[in-house]
Amino acid sequence: MEAAGGGGAAAPGRARPGQPQPQPQPQAQPQTQPKGRELFRSQRKESEGSVDCPNLEFEYGDADGHGAELAELYSYTEEPELSHNRRCFEEDFHTQVPNRRWLELDRAQQKAYIMRLLDGLEVVNRDKRLRVARAILYLAQGVFGDCDNEGDVLHWSRHNSFLLYQLGTFSAFLELLNMEIENSQACSSALRKPAISLADSTELRVLLSVMYLMVENIRVEQETDPPEWKTCRETFRMELSFPVHTEEPFALLLFTMVTKFCSGHAPHFPMRKVLLLLWKVLLFTLGGFEALQAMKVRRREELGLPPLPEDSIQVVRGMRAASPPTCTIELVEQQQQQQQQQQQQQQKRGHRSRRPLMKQDSLDIYNERDPFKNDEGGVDEEENDDVDSGIEGELDLMERDAIIPAMPAQRLPIERVSFPKGLPWAPKVRQKDIEHFLEASRNKFIGFTLGQDTETLIGLPRPIHESVKTLKQHKYVSISDVQIKNEEELEKCPMSLGEEEVQETPCEVLYRAMLYNLPQYMIALLKILLAAAPTSKAKTDSINILADVLPEEMPITVLQSMKLGIDVNRHKEIIVKSISALLLLLLKHFKLNHIYQFEYVSQHLVFANCIPLILKFFNQNIMSYIAAKNSISVLDYPHCTVCDLPELTAESLEAGDNNQFCWRNLFSCINLLRILNKLTKWKHSRTMMLVVFKSAPILKRALKVKQAMMQLYVLKLLKIQTKYLGRQWRKSNMKTMSAIYQKVRHRMNDDWAYGNDIDARPWDFQAEECTLRANIEAFNSRRYDKPQDSEFAPVDNCLQSVLGQRLELPEDFHYSYELWLEREVFSQPIRWEELLHCQ
Repeated sequence: MEAAGGGGAAAPGRARPGQPQPQPQPQAQPQTQPKGRELFRSQRKESEGSVDCPNLEFEYGDADGHGAELAELYSYTEEPELSHNRRCFEEDFHTQVPNRRWLELDRAQQKAYIMRLLDGLEVVNRDKRLRVARAILYLAQGVFGDCDNEGDVLHWSRHNSFLLYQLGTFSAFLELLNMEIENSQACSSALRKPAISLADSTELRVLLSVMYLMVENIRVEQETDPPEWKTCRETFRMELSFPVHTEEPFALLLFTMVTKFCSGHAPHFPMRKVLLLLWKVLLFTLGGFEALQAMKVRRREELGLPPLPEDSIQVVRGMRAASPPTCTIELVEQQQQQQQQQQQQQQKRGHRSRRPLMKQDSLDIYNERDPFKNDEGGVDEEENDDVDSGIEGELDLMERDAIIPAMPAQRLPIERVSFPKGLPWAPKVRQKDIEHFLEASRNKFIGFTLGQDTETLIGLPRPIHESVKTLKQHKYVSISDVQIKNEEELEKCPMSLGEEEVQETPCEVLYRAMLYNLPQYMIALLKILLAAAPTSKAKTDSINILADVLPEEMPITVLQSMKLGIDVNRHKEIIVKSISALLLLLLKHFKLNHIYQFEYVSQHLVFANCIPLILKFFNQNIMSYIAAKNSISVLDYPHCTVCDLPELTAESLEAGDNNQFCWRNLFSCINLLRILNKLTKWKHSRTMMLVVFKSAPILKRALKVKQAMMQLYVLKLLKIQTKYLGRQWRKSNMKTMSAIYQKVRHRMNDDWAYGNDIDARPWDFQAEECTLRANIEAFNSRRYDKPQDSEFAPVDNCLQSVLGQRLELPEDFHYSYELWLEREVFSQPIRWEELLHCQ
């Protein structure tokens, strides 16, 4: 399958799976600009969810709480299967161990019973095998029939998961999973059906559920874990990272399931469980964000680089969200009424004058008036609001101006907040920045340049010396810079430098296994992400991701329909969460392992139109998405297993839970923004894609969310494209520019606010991507394509050594030996004069 689109931006058109195209006009903006009151109403409707938006108490991490992560494995449609698993276990358990409970058995008895269950997995009868697998699933679910509360269920789920792994359950289920994947009868049956439901993936769901529970329970560390469990955890991690019996890691099998599903050959695969398991396997084997930070510190020490200026995780956690103005809807309505009364009075007098608008900064730290703003409001280039209406801009968090009459000494109250002194990030300078600064200085004062020489300062004035000294004090050499330099040296001198020593890490093993099918894996993940995005509309050519949530019999009552609707929305949210998390993990780990591995994945994501797909995802009412309540807490595992379920009503389903926000949706949004930052950082051609697809108003609406980490990554994306948006946009968005200055790391000599960057040359964009692609191909060819007859293989020039080598000849060679001598030796004339000339 070939992904459309090269390094440049494709023309907006009809979105196809795997090749998503953005909507060039944000959905929240009408096609025709309404006048006066209609415009104000449309802006108020869009911003109503954010005017009084409180700070979101959200702590970003590798995953949600342990119970929440287990609950998201099951759809509400699968709830009856919990009791089915219990029946399968109890029927077998009471025949083997009569008048006893699982919790009453000692460890040896529990092991003996599990071994008997594992023997039952080897029977030929498919139904009997499924019943045994359900009994094992009930053990992994925490034998909830014997528990009194949710804590006991989670405790016994962890206990049984470690016990199951120690007895070889995971390996047994891996063999069964391979059998089910290769089950051509199930695939052909699913392809013939007009509608696929839960019943088509029963065996796969049971197997994947057991494996997910084992991975998640063993992955999560707790202080009370005995030493035996810690040893077991490391053994399991090594088993998943470095496969012994198979030639590929377990994650590659799951990637293969994803591509097989997207190709249409196996539409019955339960994609949510596959993606959740794939994400947790990558998180377990590669490591989470804190482990990644520790590996980064250790790698810098090994390379002899100075330590990091700060811990980025701690800096982001210490940030505070930008505070909006304290004007409420009622206050704005009152201002509107005052304006209408004044307009009526002016019309009675027979003339209409245009009043200037006083503007109030919503993000002014020190509560001072912004000196860069005029009293008359600027107009955004993208939004083109009607100036005569007296309303400016879009009423979002970072660009909301207080609309008040021009009366002296009247200001709205401003919420005073205390900010820490100084900027949160230490500034960084690249080697290239110092070279560019010296090149410009030498051209100005001397008239010639010295190439990449950054030490010679002869002939330059004293202030330039001080500037260079300051730049060198903040110089930052990344691990990627060292890797690129090493790669250039290996490419230039392959003989003298010899063979590169590649450390066999879990990340290296995974990349080597994924390398040749990596484009297909990325396209398949983006296809599923497109189908699960809330802004996507149902199309006949899109893939069906609801196979593992739709029941066999469709709902017939309003209550059942509401429940299924919530379940479907929740199902899509969980898929978006898992894909965004695993893509971010892959990008971050590959970047640390080797920069060209990261660039290879990034290029294929860009070629598959990942950038417009993420922008399409954010082209919605993002506040509504983050505050969505697509969950029924009484039906969540493990609550539904130990508590009596109340009678569900339409009112209770509409009310949802009392949470301020949906953790998984906010987590997904931050992950997608981080992926977009990874793809576009220092890539001018990809930054131009953000400009071409009109991402600025879409990203500005995302700033309504009062969460510091999400605002930071939105501001980073806005910062890299401000130089391309024009002077008028920067003038009209001074509060956004101020927020960028306060929250985003500064790069010295970076004219992001003025558009004077010498690297921003549009004619170099295509060459930039082509050069990068050539470097990636050279790296992959050098490290992973190693033919036996390489031109750099050593040659044996010793005559005795060559004649003494034993050559493997085919068995029938002696039959044709005389013929070979006649043809190749005796019939060929010997030209002795050529031999003399060679000497």
